[in-house]
Amino acid sequence: MSSEPTQLGLVFGGVSGEHAVSIRSANTVAAALRRGANAQRYRLSCFYIDQWGHWWPPAVADAVLAKGTPASLEDLPAAPLRPGFQGFPEGALDVQVWVPVLHGPNGEDGTIQGLFSLMQVPFVGSGVLGSAVGMDKQAMKAAFAAAGLPQVPYACVDAAELTSDAGSLIQRLEQQLGYPCFIKPANLGSSVGISKATNRSELLAGLELAASHDPRLVVEQGVQARELECAVLGRRQMQASVLGEICFEADWYDYETKYSEGKSHTVIPAQVPAELSERARSMAIAACRAVAAEGLSRVDFFYDERSAELWLNEINTLPGFTSQSMYPMLWEASGVPLEELVHQLVQLAQESGQSADVQGELAA
Repeated sequence: MSSEPTQLGLVFGGVSGEHAVSIRSANTVAAALRRGANAQRYRLSCFYIDQWGHWWPPAVADAVLAKGTPASLEDLPAAPLRPGFQGFPEGALDVQVWVPVLHGPNGEDGTIQGLFSLMQVPFVGSGVLGSAVGMDKQAMKAAFAAAGLPQVPYACVDAAELTSDAGSLIQRLEQQLGYPCFIKPANLGSSVGISKATNRSELLAGLELAASHDPRLVVEQGVQARELECAVLGRRQMQASVLGEICFEADWYDYETKYSEGKSHTVIPAQVPAELSERARSMAIAACRAVAAEGLSRVDFFYDERSAELWLNEINTLPGFTSQSMYPMLWEASGVPLEELVHQLVQLAQESGQSADVQGELAA
């Protein structure tokens, strides 16, 4: 095996409502890849995708990471007038393994995974299918249902129903789910665009809010339950971490609660019966299999301790890596520190690339 360090390309930012969170995650991952044994294993270059979709080379990316906040047009060299991808910046074509640290649309929904696949360069995380299905809540829930995994009652909504016959839509949701209920855009994460409704006016407002983010919506029946999370690592052989619990004082786990210091806290490992823990860990791996997720995923659950019911909430195929993010904390508590965790993720990507090479040789 070559002793030369592997050239990694960490890409972050993106055209997404989670752009700022991506910068925080990227700082954590970049630091871990530059510490300890990883400093000898890898040569890391960072690439920034601004809020208009332009790619920037390491010099710009490192400045954004140092600042820690999204770049404005004034912060950037002369940006192209046309938004969107214009081509790779200097150094990108030398990357041997990509490390996407992108959250939300255009980052964890299969789009950039498709680009890396066309480049024939291995990358960390799920492929196009797993990313797309894991990101779209309607498709994700359909996959979970097909796999026989328990979920709270839900309904899929098309935003066009709001303009064609909002009254009938509201009546259908009231009869099917009742109150309280939660309204979510299908293709956003980090609680962006999500609201809770306890009456008809709140339901209509929540639908309009979600529809402003995405024409595909999901409405879920509200349940009184604890929120548990499990981290999954691997491809063919998957491992599940210990469980963690999100505790918060707010009415529900919204964006402000999720990303504001002191608004929530975690309990790791979660204080639940051993049987429940094993059931959740097994279900987490089954959830990954159901949507074709691989590499890394965080799987979230609702747990009603009175009835011992456990419901699958959702999967996140590119979970956060901020100081408050559960995925790295769960693996730390499971005996895999951050530096080793990112190393294993890169190794999994390399193994995936080697498998693709073998398949290509067989086809030839």
